[in-house]
Amino acid sequence: MWSPGTLMWRAAVCCVLLETVLHTARGLNMCMSGSATSCEECLLIHPSCAWCAQKEFGTGRTLTSRCDFTPSLQKRGCDVQFIEYPTSSISVLHNMPLSSKGSGSTQYDVVQIMPQKISLSLRPGDQTWFGLQVRQVEDYPVDLYYLMDLSLSMKDDLDTIRNLGTKLALEMGKLTSNFRLGFGSFVDKNMSPFSYTAPKYQMNPCNGYKLFPNCVPTFGFRHIVSLTDKVDRFNKEVQKQMVSRNRDAPEGGFDAILQAAVCKEEIGWRKEAYHLLVFATDDVPHLALDGRLGGLVQPHDGRCHLNDNNEYSASTKMDYPSLALLGEKLAENNIFLIFAVTKRLYVIYKNFTALIPGTTVEILDQDSKNVIQLIIAAYNNIRSKVELSVWDHPEDISLSFTATCQDGMPLPGLQKCADLKIGDTVSFNVSVEARSCPPRGTDRSFTIKPVGFKDRLEVSVDYQCDCGCSRTAQPNSSYCSSIGTYNCGTCDCEPGYLGARCGCQEGEASSMYISACREADGKQICSGRGECSCNQCLCYESEFGKIYGSYCECDDFSCARHKGILCSGHGECHCGECKCHAGYIGDNCNCSTETSSCIADDGQMCSGRGNCVCGRCQCTEPGAFGDTCEKCPTCPDACGTKRECIECRLFNSGRLADNETCQRLCKDEIITVETLKTEDPGAVLCLYKTDNDCVMKFTYSEHASGLSILTALKEPECGAGPDALMVLLAVVGSILLVGVVLLAVWKLAITVHDRREFAHFQSARSRARYEMASNPLYMQPVSTHFVETDFNMYGKSYNGAVH
Repeated sequence: MWSPGTLMWRAAVCCVLLETVLHTARGLNMCMSGSATSCEECLLIHPSCAWCAQKEFGTGRTLTSRCDFTPSLQKRGCDVQFIEYPTSSISVLHNMPLSSKGSGSTQYDVVQIMPQKISLSLRPGDQTWFGLQVRQVEDYPVDLYYLMDLSLSMKDDLDTIRNLGTKLALEMGKLTSNFRLGFGSFVDKNMSPFSYTAPKYQMNPCNGYKLFPNCVPTFGFRHIVSLTDKVDRFNKEVQKQMVSRNRDAPEGGFDAILQAAVCKEEIGWRKEAYHLLVFATDDVPHLALDGRLGGLVQPHDGRCHLNDNNEYSASTKMDYPSLALLGEKLAENNIFLIFAVTKRLYVIYKNFTALIPGTTVEILDQDSKNVIQLIIAAYNNIRSKVELSVWDHPEDISLSFTATCQDGMPLPGLQKCADLKIGDTVSFNVSVEARSCPPRGTDRSFTIKPVGFKDRLEVSVDYQCDCGCSRTAQPNSSYCSSIGTYNCGTCDCEPGYLGARCGCQEGEASSMYISACREADGKQICSGRGECSCNQCLCYESEFGKIYGSYCECDDFSCARHKGILCSGHGECHCGECKCHAGYIGDNCNCSTETSSCIADDGQMCSGRGNCVCGRCQCTEPGAFGDTCEKCPTCPDACGTKRECIECRLFNSGRLADNETCQRLCKDEIITVETLKTEDPGAVLCLYKTDNDCVMKFTYSEHASGLSILTALKEPECGAGPDALMVLLAVVGSILLVGVVLLAVWKLAITVHDRREFAHFQSARSRARYEMASNPLYMQPVSTHFVETDFNMYGKSYNGAVH
């Protein structure tokens, strides 16, 4: 963690850097622009402003501003001993080391925050820092007060906790060797409409209730067992308790919490212990203004109201407490509140924890069986985090926190650390700034304390609003013509007198004297930029520069500017006109006569594509750009220019093959590829023929970053010689193919012709047959065939014809 000394050093460095920046920024002198007429007014303008209290400061006819940055005042002749420049500071008043253990012989001297007391001296607007450390010490004493809802719905829970003391003391003994336990209970206000008020219910609100016919009278809050390490006494008193009954669903638990918090002596809270208040219930609480339903209009006063019977005596006199009052009293008495509620109420009470610092919420089983585990978990949760709170925070002081937890990383804007182990130390840096000056003699103070801790850091504050030179003011000083008070280098004139040394009297300035301060009739006195004092102009000082002249008519800041810079930074402003330095011309000296910046790498002026104007190239070739018009993808000579770079860079050939020339002129990025893609619309495709009749291809494009990119083939594309055998085979194959095609065509024609002729023949034949069949003179011819046979009948031969 940064020590206070380191933080002060860092603050001083930051102030010096800021002062230097503001001082060197042209036309931005907030100290002089404030028109401060006294040292105190100067200090309020800005924490970087200083005042010169030297008597003889400034010469000539200028109203010299005594309020300026320290370096400027020294440069203008103010001795360091006369410069009023108070700064914020920190003094550590009480700084005991952190303790490591909470119990034992050092129990009453345990320190969990360091430092314990500091003093701040703040100049308004001047931010300063201080650091603090917090440690959750081991084996710290614990006081636990168990506050239980004893309405009828909690009967089974009461049966469960009758032996709570023994078990809880055993478990808590593992965490601390000094543990005390107390017990209290609550129901609700014993009045309508919160409880049953009929006479038959006064002694037994459960009268007529079949499930549980007997219970004790309704009560608001009852303190039963003060904090004690006698566990048997706790168990004995708890076993005596009986439930009661109220009318509506909400309970009067917030009444009970507030009484348990503020009745410190009755409850027995120890100053040197953690204070845990366990609030067990199964329903929602009544809030502020609910009491008006019963006619209770008096707000809760936040005080203890336990009677001799340890019962809340103002239950039927005051309204329920508000969440704000509850949170204030719990924090004031360093009490961690643990809501132990049933699951259906978890969200409601979780919202309460956001409004009441130092509270947690845990889910309680319906019969409170898990109450011990719940308390242990809540205790570990409380001990695992540290959160800072600010008490009595002055309105005119702003605070911001930066937490440095176990991982060592600064967390701006956070004032708490979580996931800690007991014994861990965390650091916080606190930035403090006073926004204004309170009335003289006013002191402020505030307190920073971890939530639930008794330890605290007390911070006292005084303000650096007065100048030391004011303590030696001289009334009726001779320097002020004995009619004024000399204070911090200036004269505070008596009424009716004026001038730097009160040398003039009001009413003496006749028209003759005033006319001596006009440049011409009708003009303003001292050009409206000065005062006519005793027959001469005293020019005002300006935040922008110097005003001068017999009539304050000139200055060194009203000249032409270029890009916001007076005379472009290449000239001096004299009475409204720029006087340019050598090598620059123009009304605002923005035009350089130097042409070296226009020479391209190839030695040409603007690459031969433009003109050099005011030291910069103005490209005239369409498509050309760049500082020297060297980039032009669309120019006719673009491919030719880049071809030479391809040749020398890839193949070490061509006109630029000399290595030095190639490296000087060819600075473009060249990418080689196997296959050249030409889809990019912004790229220009270039081709050229090499010496061995090959073709080299590349593309030329301009990247958005301003770099030229050449993408080229690794090798030129070269064509191969003809193969004679392949040519012969191709010719023969072509002839054969043509012959086959011709034969096929001839065959097709013959086939078509033959089929046509045969069809014609068939048609003629059919026609002739029809004609013969229909002729009456026509007879069908008969054919006779003779067959020669030998009949051997009866041994004779016979030849005859057979029909």
